[in-house]
Amino acid sequence: MIADTELILNADGSIYHLNILPDDLADTIIFVGDPDRVPLVSKYFDKIEIKKGKREFVTHTGLLRGQRLSVISTGIGTDNIDIVINEIDALVNVDFSTKTLKDKLKSVDIIRIGTSGSIQGNIPIGTILASEFAIGFDNLMQFYVKAYSPTEEILSDKVGVHFANLSFRPYIGAASSKLLDQFASELALGITMTAPGFYGPQGRSVRSHNMYPDLIHKASSFVTDDGRYITNLEMETAGIYALSNMFGHHALSINAILASRLDEEFCPNPAEVIDRAIQYVLNRI
Repeated sequence: MIADTELILNADGSIYHLNILPDDLADTIIFVGDPDRVPLVSKYFDKIEIKKGKREFVTHTGLLRGQRLSVISTGIGTDNIDIVINEIDALVNVDFSTKTLKDKLKSVDIIRIGTSGSIQGNIPIGTILASEFAIGFDNLMQFYVKAYSPTEEILSDKVGVHFANLSFRPYIGAASSKLLDQFASELALGITMTAPGFYGPQGRSVRSHNMYPDLIHKASSFVTDDGRYITNLEMETAGIYALSNMFGHHALSINAILASRLDEEFCPNPAEVIDRAIQYVLNRI
């Protein structure tokens, strides 16, 4: 039995942070960061059954062409991803009445639609890019035991050599091959760099002095033996991939490229690019 302090429920039986019940959650889940972006996705549903929220976590569940979908806002950062994915896994794999694991564990599909900045000169602003792998420059996975696949192990070794000057070891996560086939066959693929903050951890300096001032340029020069390179920078994907892999869920991150960090340019029409990414994903569900 799972202790009450390990899995906290609200008075109505809903899970603590997401504030939803097991039946409120669909098996196909879209992640967005901004709570205000949830209705930008659910407005395309044929029917919205559930609207619930607590803090930055907003959930809409409904039907699209007869398929049940949930869209959940995660807020910013892998600390929030830790909460959201752990609670999603509990919602589908724990019997809340007994607080024990179900006899048959289930996998869900998680598709992140997020905004991101390119760190390569050949990726134009407005590109929709799928993360084939992600490298976590945050500390989330220092607190979990997760085995690497052989491909992840090779990538981890390469990252360790390239970023040998760091005082920490980045971790690796891979996209679901099933979701790559379903959603990314027409998209550019890349390796995504996940940072634990927006300013110093992403190489920005307003009034600060950064410990790794060349981190973005260092990342842009990374290349694997088979020609893969770090394409973009954001704040959630590596945590989504690593935890989803650990729990046996399928995850894919779709990135709307709104900025070029090398050219120091920002998208003049971000809402249009985000809507295009949303429609691209929904048309393939």
